[in-house]
Amino acid sequence: MQIPLSVMDFLDRAELVYGDRVGIVDEPAQPALSWGEPTYRRVAELARAQAAGLDRLGVGPGERVAIVSHNSARLMTSLYGVSGHGRVLVPVNFRLKAEEVAYIVEQSGASVLLVDPEVADALDGVTAKHKFVLGAESDALLYDFDHAPRRYECGEDDTATINYTSGTTARPKGVQLTHRNIWLNAVLMGLHFGATDRDVYLHTLPMFHANGWGLPFVLTGLGAQHVVLRKVDGAEILRRVERHGVTFLCGAPAVVQMVLDAAADWDGPVPGRDRVRMIVAGAPPPTSVVQRVEAELGWEFMQIYGLTETSPVVTVNRGRSEWDALEPGERAEKLVQAGSPAIGNQVAVDGQGEVLVRSNVVLSGYWNQPQETAEAIRDGWFHTGDGGTLVDGYLTISDRKKDVIISGGENVSSIEVEDCLYDHPAVAEAAVIGVPDEKWGETVKALVVLKPGPEAAGVSEADLIAHCKQRLAGYKSPTSVEFRDALPRTTTGKLQKFRLREPYWAGRERKVN
Repeated sequence: MQIPLSVMDFLDRAELVYGDRVGIVDEPAQPALSWGEPTYRRVAELARAQAAGLDRLGVGPGERVAIVSHNSARLMTSLYGVSGHGRVLVPVNFRLKAEEVAYIVEQSGASVLLVDPEVADALDGVTAKHKFVLGAESDALLYDFDHAPRRYECGEDDTATINYTSGTTARPKGVQLTHRNIWLNAVLMGLHFGATDRDVYLHTLPMFHANGWGLPFVLTGLGAQHVVLRKVDGAEILRRVERHGVTFLCGAPAVVQMVLDAAADWDGPVPGRDRVRMIVAGAPPPTSVVQRVEAELGWEFMQIYGLTETSPVVTVNRGRSEWDALEPGERAEKLVQAGSPAIGNQVAVDGQGEVLVRSNVVLSGYWNQPQETAEAIRDGWFHTGDGGTLVDGYLTISDRKKDVIISGGENVSSIEVEDCLYDHPAVAEAAVIGVPDEKWGETVKALVVLKPGPEAAGVSEADLIAHCKQRLAGYKSPTSVEFRDALPRTTTGKLQKFRLREPYWAGRERKVN
């Protein structure tokens, strides 16, 4: 017997087994009306009502529903109300500018656009056939509790979500994740990190990021409680860990640093000692950070390596019994590795040092971009664009072959920032690279050659940064600009970014941070 895997499997089980248990503790402080603390039975009712509301709007199977939202119960429920009922959810980074969101809505062909009230004014000009600002008024229009939703047959290889990622192109690509991709990734995350119905999960990780790394699915299926955090703040994380008995959370190294900073000023014992485990990804943190998490917080440090294109888990790293007797520094050295392949994942490093992945969690393709899909998946392997080494089954990421900067866990396309700089009338040449940053892991740096003549007279670093911030999301904009007389190129004119990066990464074993 073979039954198609579906994202609805997780909520169906939660409703059946844990229906009376509080499923989601929604963010109480938000511009939209908070949903409070719905039980899993209520979450399932809301998902069905959302699906029925889409029926009423005439939104058929396979149509795309884009949502631009901070973490919220509405966003989490949409994973089921949209994807679980035959449509395709398109979760969009709420930090993006209107032009960027408009491109995603258009490129995905979304017929419905749901917008968080906090970004509603900024996205006023972004349109779709049906557009709603999330809140009490839209709830009345979007959720139909009077009718059962239509049943659409959904195959496990059908697209469930399209998650946009910044890569080596100026425009983001839509990663098509199937029900099968999401289901298997979620189960792998739960298996490797020991999720149970006793867990209380704090959503510090944006849910739009590869669907919250799959944890909203598996933790729902296991009946764990979700605590929604709308905006990341170190002290607030500690307060909610204490208030709700949190046992599990995720985040980029920048989030870890925020918690460590807040813990230094915390009055009394740090909450969660010997109880909380934290998965870190986005960039490998320094060994000193790993030691501080375990010594100062008393939390278990864990790590994954992955990409949106891999749903995202590729490798996992969690302390093993053989490491228990190691000194803290030795143990930290083990834990900062990207880890070993998750069950069912095959990882290899080719002759050029590029990390390759073969797995059931690899995307089905880039939405309406067959050429990019063919370039990424060749000879049965997904080409990550990351450089690394594989020793005794453990992967270490050493360099980024594709020109993507990861700042605070967010992907930044260097080409997109360069295109923005070239729009400035004083810029003749521009190269954007990632440089080490203590807080964000790495940050965006622009190396610029100005045009000769009066149009470039008086143009400053601040001018170019302000120019970018007007057009790009804040995290994509350069934090520093250096003016150069020339940029190094090959005899064929290709920019040699590795030479530009070298001085900033000198003395570091890894060329990513």
